[in-house]
Amino acid sequence: MNTCFGIIGGDRRQAELAGLLETDGNTVYTYGLEPWRPGGSLELASSAEAVILPLPLCRGDGLLNCQEAVTAVELFRYLRPGQRVLAGQVQPRQQQEAASFGLTLEDYFLREELMVANAAATAEAAVQVAMERLDRTLLGMDCLVLGFGRIGKLLSHRLHGLGAKVTAAARKPEDRAWIRAYGLRSLDIAHLDGTLSDFGAVFNTVPAPVLNGPLLAQLPKDCFCVELASIQGIDLTAAERLGLPCVWARSLPGRMVPCTAAEAIRDAVYHILLEERGDPA
Repeated sequence: MNTCFGIIGGDRRQAELAGLLETDGNTVYTYGLEPWRPGGSLELASSAEAVILPLPLCRGDGLLNCQEAVTAVELFRYLRPGQRVLAGQVQPRQQQEAASFGLTLEDYFLREELMVANAAATAEAAVQVAMERLDRTLLGMDCLVLGFGRIGKLLSHRLHGLGAKVTAAARKPEDRAWIRAYGLRSLDIAHLDGTLSDFGAVFNTVPAPVLNGPLLAQLPKDCFCVELASIQGIDLTAAERLGLPCVWARSLPGRMVPCTAAEAIRDAVYHILLEERGDPA
């Protein structure tokens, strides 16, 4: 493609992304990717033809998701109107802040192909997390998946393929119909009371409160709780108080399969740029 890219902030997947873009013959400048790519330059990276920002763009308090302490507003001052600026999981506040500098942020995480690839990586990594922490096999284990979006579907499929007895809980009747069509047990996520006594593992994908203290108390004492959502759906404080083994497994693709995550981001970025140039390939 022979484009000059600047990659600013992120985790190991952005460092891997830089290498992939270079391998394809592009010029790449980076900043804020210590310890994976030392010696970056904010000036060079921010002056590139296309600037790729992290996924997610920010942590709390408007801080860029970066090894360096930089706010999103501070970064926006380095960029120029008309520049291609791509970022992941951009919040409305950040869009407004960018617009005040004449910038347009394009959210590459809204690309369906990237969301599906990310969901697949998350589902596979979630199974790995469970297998590393459990002292039993998933074969024959009763597993509950909360939510039946992209991650919930793929995770349920993988657990079922390993021989687990999978129950998926969803809010929408049509989702519960699909769960049954896949040969899985279905639950209404709003009516879990009295249904939780047999599960050996629970995986939450819903970024909203689902399992509170009273519901968690109905789980077996050795049930392993895996929180996959960015906002806790499982009350992990209550789970720990009850002695339930639990883990908040956030950002699994970036932490556990960064090379695969980087390939997905690269492909999404290429699709965006090719479509802008009128090349559907």
